[in-house]
Amino acid sequence: MRPRSFHMVALVMGLLSPAAFAAAPASQIPPSTAATKAATHALKTYSGDIVASVAKMVSYNTVAVPNVPIAANPAHIGFKQYLREHGEHLGFDVTDYGSVVVVGMGKGPQRVGIVTHGDVQPVNPAKWAKSPFELDTTSEPGRLIGRGTEDDKGPIATALYAMKAIKDQGIVLSKRIELYVYMAEESDWDPLVAHLKEHAPPQMNITLDSEYPVVTAEKGFGSVSFMLPNQPARIDSVEPDLIAFTGGFFGSQIPEDAGAVIANATPRLEAQIRQRAAAQKGMRYQFLWQDKQLAITALGVSAHSSQPENGVNAISMLADALAVRPWADSTAGALVNFLNEVIGTGVYGQKFGNVAYRDDFMGPMTVAPTVIKQSPEGISLNINIRRPKGKSKDQVVAEMSAALTQWQARHVALTNIKLNIGDPWVQANAPQVDTLLSVFSHYTGIKNAKPRSIGGGTNSRLFPNAVSFGPAMPDATYSGHSEHEFITLKQLLLNLQMYTAVLVELAK
Repeated sequence: MRPRSFHMVALVMGLLSPAAFAAAPASQIPPSTAATKAATHALKTYSGDIVASVAKMVSYNTVAVPNVPIAANPAHIGFKQYLREHGEHLGFDVTDYGSVVVVGMGKGPQRVGIVTHGDVQPVNPAKWAKSPFELDTTSEPGRLIGRGTEDDKGPIATALYAMKAIKDQGIVLSKRIELYVYMAEESDWDPLVAHLKEHAPPQMNITLDSEYPVVTAEKGFGSVSFMLPNQPARIDSVEPDLIAFTGGFFGSQIPEDAGAVIANATPRLEAQIRQRAAAQKGMRYQFLWQDKQLAITALGVSAHSSQPENGVNAISMLADALAVRPWADSTAGALVNFLNEVIGTGVYGQKFGNVAYRDDFMGPMTVAPTVIKQSPEGISLNINIRRPKGKSKDQVVAEMSAALTQWQARHVALTNIKLNIGDPWVQANAPQVDTLLSVFSHYTGIKNAKPRSIGGGTNSRLFPNAVSFGPAMPDATYSGHSEHEFITLKQLLLNLQMYTAVLVELAK
């Protein structure tokens, strides 16, 4: 099948000119002729089709709906039906197991798995130039914008056309290739765990849900949450009093929105807050008066909570902007006191008692407030934790509990305290790592590429001999989970070449 238009061919060739890729390091064995030939065929033949496939996948709003199972969710049903029809159209066998769709190619007892997911994180449509469920190719030329473009529908489409290119070339494979598309990765891993107990997974796997060159370690995902119960009203008080504080959208997103309301505010207090906020980088504020109440809205930059350093946390920054006076431990006031005293504007937990630490390979623990909700009962706070090796779970829990206890002794009691601290994961012996590194170096020109660790958690943990391979370049800001998710056309097509070459090398 030919590309959809001459324009697309010209654009692709311009983006991926030979000068863009240097020769692979001499110390690494370059991909075979069969692998590079199939990758070139994929690029020349399916550059338009892959974009069309991403557009179709993005159009399904596969955000999990509370209390609605996958089997009853119309968007999930439609997405899986598209996978079945499109996969069969491309010449593959497709099996729908309910929560998992497997697209297969070839036969044999030995199998290579490609692990992806078809569900996506929630969105705030007001934050997008166009609908987040309509592929936007025009607002920012060169970028494909939409929920799932990077996490994880772009990789699904890429894997499908990598498999198609291999099929076109008639390459004889000694191993079966299976593309796994799980439908609840962002919300509930239990159905996948149950599936893998009943259906033996492939013996070797690559997960397309992270970054390059190869990810062999992931921090443990965790959270700290609690509620500050409503405090008695301060009757006849004339002092400024925080009466509301909200922020965040969901737990694994660095929040870009936060807001506060101050009763009995004064113009002088507003000026002090404005002055302190002006020293912050990456933040925008609005101030609105109604009688003696001052409402403040804060806008930062959203990011994946596994990379809090890539965002600007509106919750932390607004709390810091309010640190111009001591606040009474009213409900909202106590929350701001906690944020400033225990969290601060850093992301590595340096103020959270003695909990901060780092591992030489996996990097530092990260601590980020992500969601605040105000209700008739009080204000709840969720803090996202990413934990490397270096301390036991019991030690981390003990240190966090001690910090919470000390803060309560100085201020007010917290209720409904929950500490859920996950375990870090390390893959030490995956046999495909050298092949992945060689392909990556060949197509990017990045020499001496080495495995790396990430803050996020992927389904690699559940599959044997699994490591992650893309779709994001190393040290690039990962846009998945943000309100501006995209993948560049250049990256999408580079991924297509690398995935094609890797599958040939692992399965032939």
